[in-house]
Amino acid sequence: MSPSKYFDVADAALAAQLFGQQNKHLKLIEKKLGIRLGSQGTVIHLSGESAQVHIGYRLLEELSLLMQENMPIYPTDIDYAIRILSANSAIDLKDIFCDTVFISARNKLIAPKSLAQKNYIDNIRTNHVVFGVGPAGTGKTYLAMAMGVAALMRKEVSRIMLVRPAVEAGEKLGFLPGDLAEKVNPYLRPLYDALYDMLDLNKAQELLENGVVEVAPLAFMRGRTLNDAFVILDEAQNTTAEQMKMFLTRLGFGSKAVVTGDVTQIDLPRGQQSGLSQAVEILTGVADIAFTHFSDVDVVRHPIVQAIVRAYQKADQLHIEAPRSTAIEDL
Repeated sequence: MSPSKYFDVADAALAAQLFGQQNKHLKLIEKKLGIRLGSQGTVIHLSGESAQVHIGYRLLEELSLLMQENMPIYPTDIDYAIRILSANSAIDLKDIFCDTVFISARNKLIAPKSLAQKNYIDNIRTNHVVFGVGPAGTGKTYLAMAMGVAALMRKEVSRIMLVRPAVEAGEKLGFLPGDLAEKVNPYLRPLYDALYDMLDLNKAQELLENGVVEVAPLAFMRGRTLNDAFVILDEAQNTTAEQMKMFLTRLGFGSKAVVTGDVTQIDLPRGQQSGLSQAVEILTGVADIAFTHFSDVDVVRHPIVQAIVRAYQKADQLHIEAPRSTAIEDL
């Protein structure tokens, strides 16, 4: 006989929210954990493999506590919660999901959705230089942006600088119209998109026009000293070793830097070492510099992205050379 447990939500309104419309949340949990869930009133009967039933019970406990904090529960939240509890069923989801980084202009709560994301924002809070390294879709850049905007709103910094290399452009920019800034602007577009997602359009444009928020190609950083700034270097896998050293040595007093990238999506010429890869080797263990390594488990996009990341990782393990491609932007 399959192991079983009973969980009583004990509140009809909470039970309706937890079950989801037409029990869609319970059906999702069944599918993800491979167990059976039956409901009667406010009571849920869980049956199936013992370890999975235990995770399911802990999931229901944690989701109920989150709902009691007036946090709405969506199918994506359930998916993230299952991943976290499957890795460590003792985790308190409230410590992760309720750690609000920023509230956007559209009242969207920006908070971590995985253990790595929680570690990442904690590292940003407590260190002056933080590296977020891992596959596309893990929220590296988006969370860094949210932390930067929050720091600016709290007046902890006086400006935000969003920086990207434009390696894909290389020497082929000449045929494009406009000056260098206009030519590399397409490569900076994802940073603008994230900024507009967090701030009211007029507020974002005002900050950009006044130079409080600056979006610039990495080439523009040479010779500058950045004081009282929150600086984000995105797509850092496409920096050379010299560019990475140049960027990191721009930091001045009162500044914080977050460097994000995916070492599996390097667009540098073959044989040229990525500045990000070298920095991970050289700077690991240096005081006040922290590293957060993300994996496919932390992907917060459509589930197919997680499957794609795993497929490429498997190919790498089998020594199959996968096509080099332009990096997918972070959330």
